[in-house]
Amino acid sequence: MTLLLLFVVLFTLLLLGYPVAFTLAGVSIVFGYFVFGLEFFNLLPLRIYGTMNNFVLIAVPLFVYMGVMLEKSGIAERLLNTMAILFGRLRGGLAIAVIVVGALLAASTGIVGATVVTMGLLSLPTMLKRKYKAELATGTIASAGTLGQIIPPSVVLVLLGSVMNISVGDLFIGAVVPGLLLVIAYIGFVLVVAMLKPEYAPPVPEEEIREFKQGNFLPTLIKTFVLPMLLVLAVLGSIFAGIASPTEAAGVGAFMATILTLTEGKLTITVLKEVMKETTFLTCMVFIILVGATAFGLVFRGVEGDRILVDFIESAALSPYAFLALVMIGIFIAGFFIDFIEIIFIFMPVVTPIFAVYEMNLLWVAILVSLNLQTSFLTPPFGFSLFYLKGVAPPEVKTKHLYRGIIPFILIQLIMIGLLVLFPELVTWLPSLGKGS
Repeated sequence: MTLLLLFVVLFTLLLLGYPVAFTLAGVSIVFGYFVFGLEFFNLLPLRIYGTMNNFVLIAVPLFVYMGVMLEKSGIAERLLNTMAILFGRLRGGLAIAVIVVGALLAASTGIVGATVVTMGLLSLPTMLKRKYKAELATGTIASAGTLGQIIPPSVVLVLLGSVMNISVGDLFIGAVVPGLLLVIAYIGFVLVVAMLKPEYAPPVPEEEIREFKQGNFLPTLIKTFVLPMLLVLAVLGSIFAGIASPTEAAGVGAFMATILTLTEGKLTITVLKEVMKETTFLTCMVFIILVGATAFGLVFRGVEGDRILVDFIESAALSPYAFLALVMIGIFIAGFFIDFIEIIFIFMPVVTPIFAVYEMNLLWVAILVSLNLQTSFLTPPFGFSLFYLKGVAPPEVKTKHLYRGIIPFILIQLIMIGLLVLFPELVTWLPSLGKGS
């Protein structure tokens, strides 16, 4: 009854709109006092200190800093303009450019909100001016911007690795194939739409392509691609080659992003202050939620919630895949109401031991959860990515355009989840190859 009351009070307050971090911590402390007595206040600081000692979590502020700094550098804007010209003659070329740039930004930043907003500000007015169908334009931008959930270096994967006690490096490597397959599927969909409905995705006018290619086109092209690729290679290359841990690679990425912004002539005291302020804000949000989740986890185990849950599942005689489906549906629905950080810290510590009892591959489960969160981010009516995009969209783009446009991309996401369930090797093959097995 205590466990049930804990969940009812917590979710009621969350649905009423109270801040997640303080609700999680506050409710847990009140229940902790009644469960443990005053001893709870001796136990909680030790648990929080143990969490704060987690070396992996240092990667979070470093990756956030890297993403925010790259956003300020202006590289994304030039990359999008250049890609649009390169694919210009192709019907749907601008949409394909958006997907490719979204994937590159995901591999450079790993921050979904920043990527969606950046892509929306840069590409949505351009796509509408080029007579793209509003639904196709918004769907492409929202889905491409959300690739940061799965394509490494993803903050989601860093947090999942920390909570589920999995190597973050293995998670990054395991996410490569699903991420690439998603990008290919998105591009394939755009090409099919452009072929069946040419008026939805017209090509860039020939004279505009000629005008852009005049002057220093080749040096611009090289500079446009070399700088972001250097950043991606510095971060992911050092991890995949075994030279650096994800935390060390995050430090390399933060340094490289600063250098790139400097080479672009955008690194000023004002920009540095803005980046520091935004990084501090986002990092504080993550870690305050983590403190609340630590208090919740202590109370949950104190009332033997993990044992009760395991006993319930064993008595229900759920198969491993039935339990996986139950968890995935729960996380998907929760993604409508609360952010991925809270979901990872609330759900995953509870269900991970049960996945371990079922002897399921936790690496594979973590990638499935990451893809599921990405899908939830895109799903109306509460998809966070849709809110981000609507916030920067021109007035003529209505909410109905966003909702209609995203449906095909959600179906692609669901198909990808199904493929990973049927073929776990899509996730496990690359990490096992790296270990020589």
